[in-house]
Amino acid sequence: MGAIDIIVFTLAVILMLAGAAGAFIPVIPGLPLNWLVLLGYGFWSGWGPYGFWTMLLTGLAAAAGLVCDQLAGAMGARKFGASKAGMIGSFVGALLGLIVLNIPGLILGTFLGAMLAEIWFQKKEMKAAADSGLGALLGCFAGGMFKFIVSLIMTAAFVWLVLSHDPPSRAEPPAGSQPATATSAETPSREPHPDGASSGGPPSANASSGKAKTAEDPAGEANPAEDPSGEANPAAGPSGEANPAAGPSGEANPAAGPSK
Repeated sequence: MGAIDIIVFTLAVILMLAGAAGAFIPVIPGLPLNWLVLLGYGFWSGWGPYGFWTMLLTGLAAAAGLVCDQLAGAMGARKFGASKAGMIGSFVGALLGLIVLNIPGLILGTFLGAMLAEIWFQKKEMKAAADSGLGALLGCFAGGMFKFIVSLIMTAAFVWLVLSHDPPSRAEPPAGSQPATATSAETPSREPHPDGASSGGPPSANASSGKAKTAEDPAGEANPAEDPSGEANPAAGPSGEANPAAGPSGEANPAAGPSK
């Protein structure tokens, strides 16, 4: 539900509760008002929460409530000897009493209207007219109770149908906004490197794994000047021994002639 939908739904519920109060207040239509509210909200909502069958059933319930109200009033008045004039007098008295004294005037006006109508038009005695007024009052109360119960059932059904179809949504963040989440500064992972240096630290901080290596050959030993055999020999012959001036045999012979 959006904001406008919630406002319309609230107004509809208020009108339906007013229709329930109309079961006892003559100036309010009561059940017809409830049914008209259902009809109007159906057009507003595009007949989403309910449809034809709901309107048919509630219409039949409203009609049954009105018929029972009339029957209850007539039966009550007849039981206590009220005439048609007394019933009309009770309705007029109820309306005038409601305008003057509100709810107490409604009750008192129903009784007095029926009694005065019996005395004036039917020429009844005070006691018989009072009995007719009491019968009209009880009949109207019974019919009003029936209409009130039917109106409350219609209101509850309306609320349930609407809320089960489209429940009110919570306030959503504006489009494009991201929910705030707690983030912490992540430090680069320091995993051991094959040559002993960590992957996250600066290059100068990890120069060696513990042994100073100034100049290292592929074999892993320090040797500033080394021949292919792996031994230090500033001037060595092919045999690897030091011989500043050696012949092909590898022995020192500064001035040797040919052998005799």
